[in-house]
Amino acid sequence: MRRAVVDLRSPSPAFRLPDTVADHLRAATLSGWETVVVGEDNDALEGSPRGPGSEAMSAVAETEIYFGWGMPAPLFHAAPRLRWVQSALAGTGALLAIPEMRDGPCLFTNAAGIYGPPIAEHVLAGVLHLTRALDVADALKAALRWDASAFGTAAAMVREIGELRVLVVGTGGLGSEIGVRFAALGARVAGLRRVPAKGCPPGFARVAGLDALDAELCEADVVVLAAALTGETRDLLNARRLALLPHGAIVVNVSRGAMLDEEALRGFLESGHLRGAVLDVFAREPLAPESPLWQLRQVLVTPHVSGVSPRRLWDRLTTLFLENWQAYVGRRPLRNLVDKAMGY
Repeated sequence: MRRAVVDLRSPSPAFRLPDTVADHLRAATLSGWETVVVGEDNDALEGSPRGPGSEAMSAVAETEIYFGWGMPAPLFHAAPRLRWVQSALAGTGALLAIPEMRDGPCLFTNAAGIYGPPIAEHVLAGVLHLTRALDVADALKAALRWDASAFGTAAAMVREIGELRVLVVGTGGLGSEIGVRFAALGARVAGLRRVPAKGCPPGFARVAGLDALDAELCEADVVVLAAALTGETRDLLNARRLALLPHGAIVVNVSRGAMLDEEALRGFLESGHLRGAVLDVFAREPLAPESPLWQLRQVLVTPHVSGVSPRRLWDRLTTLFLENWQAYVGRRPLRNLVDKAMGY
């Protein structure tokens, strides 16, 4: 009997495998296979140092397929029969840091695109929070002040989405969803992607390569980081490039914290050069209590939750896994197969 292990019981309610979904996966088990759903919590999303539990370690000893929040190194090394990892994460996590995974034959697919709709709505909501000066409203509420004049100031910089030039760095499944939503509200959307020849997704006025980043930043009222973290995109939005943004621009990061120089961002925010920032990811998570970003009114901080969508997310994840399972058994190409050499 061939085995598939499902290890998605996150202690976080926002990402905890529902019992109904676990039952659905068991019921969808292919002939000749067994589906083992791990009942103990998987702390991979929280970065717990305690490592995998005994139930998961025992389950993977005979498994051919693993479906979880990435796959910690101890689990990988405890699974000698493993042939395919389906990650429920949009990126690669720490899996490619395991030499035997990076250089070996085990297939690796991720959940790229699955989180696109909720993250795109999070981005849009965050930008609206700033363009409608809701940060100003929050500050006035905290001070018990009724002051309509505050919304006409240069600091509030109230604008409509239709006025904005939005630059989306990364036009894959996530970036495409972001572009469609801003374009629907009248924004002019430009995108950057590693291979511009792949074309211009719906909603984008134009797409260029990463070598056009400096020129595009000079024209962007909003820049959204939505690309995969690679050697090419690490430290992408540094102090020099933040300085290229027009006065009053907004910075959004829903990709990886390592793509943005947070200290430089703080300086441009405090000086008033930038209107604000929408940050769901950080160089170090959790964000330290002493970080100045907590104290800046014009920074919207969320704890890496832009992908939360308790109902529809699980529908998309399970559909991806089950379709890939059928493809795996039929020896057909898998959706979202990670290029281990490229890192995404």
